[in-house]
Amino acid sequence: MKPATATPLLETHDLSFRFGARPVVHELNLRVEAGSIYGFLGPNGAGKSTTMRLLLGLLRPATGSVQLFGHDLARHRVALLGRVGALIESPSLYDHLTGRENVEATRRLRGVPAPRTAEVLALVGLTADAHRPAREYSLGMRQRLGLALALLPDPDLLLLDEPTNGLDPTGIIEMRALLRSLGHEHGKTIVVSSHLISEIEKTVTHVGVIQRGRLVFQGSLPDLQRLQAGRAQLVLETASADTCRNLLPRLLAGATVAGPGTLHLPWLSREHAAELAAGLVAAGQPLYSLHQEQPSLEDTFLHLTEAAVNE
Repeated sequence: MKPATATPLLETHDLSFRFGARPVVHELNLRVEAGSIYGFLGPNGAGKSTTMRLLLGLLRPATGSVQLFGHDLARHRVALLGRVGALIESPSLYDHLTGRENVEATRRLRGVPAPRTAEVLALVGLTADAHRPAREYSLGMRQRLGLALALLPDPDLLLLDEPTNGLDPTGIIEMRALLRSLGHEHGKTIVVSSHLISEIEKTVTHVGVIQRGRLVFQGSLPDLQRLQAGRAQLVLETASADTCRNLLPRLLAGATVAGPGTLHLPWLSREHAAELAAGLVAAGQPLYSLHQEQPSLEDTFLHLTEAAVNE
């Protein structure tokens, strides 16, 4: 893996975009370090695809800028994008050509050395199927062929917009393994957008969460996991939730009734849980269960995006 540098490989400064009078991206400040796999997460319609197009110079921002490799994209677009590979939406393939012929056609257009065709087909695991027409490829194979085209110039940065969208479970697993291999074994820095945090968390090192065009979280995967831990709950199961709240108002301050005999309250500490258990016993109330419950990363993602909607 390439070492991180003081200057991010990709950075945006107050990046904004609008379609007519409708704002789509608001003052986005992304920071992608070299060697990272950056998961760009958000619900459908949050602004992910628009942002990816802005990062490639396919759309012109209303305000703000994109920096690639420490240089301004607007001033050095051709030179900078020569170091970038991209897969935006479904790849454009010639269905009547074989996988190898599709790669060869693009290789010649881009002036890439001939040995690179076999190299990229091997990288994406299509060597054995390279002789087959693209029309016979599954959706997952088509996505991998599109990725082979993006890898032809041996880019330092890959921008992938929803690469697992529509794939079956096998295709998702294959794409996940491929992205990890490209990042960890081949030193590629990858930005991958998705609305599926359950898949992204198995692949990425860093996360950015966008909602309604605004960045609501950015940090490492452990940062997101710490945020998740901070939302842990203590779950209490007893005979009567209301009776326990009346008998122990101090210990059960902030508790919510989730069922006739179930209370949820914010996790404070092991000492608080122990004191609560002792208090229930002393008050003569049955204690069926008392345990900590961590929200899933998906729950944390939903919490972040819902909080942004309600602001």
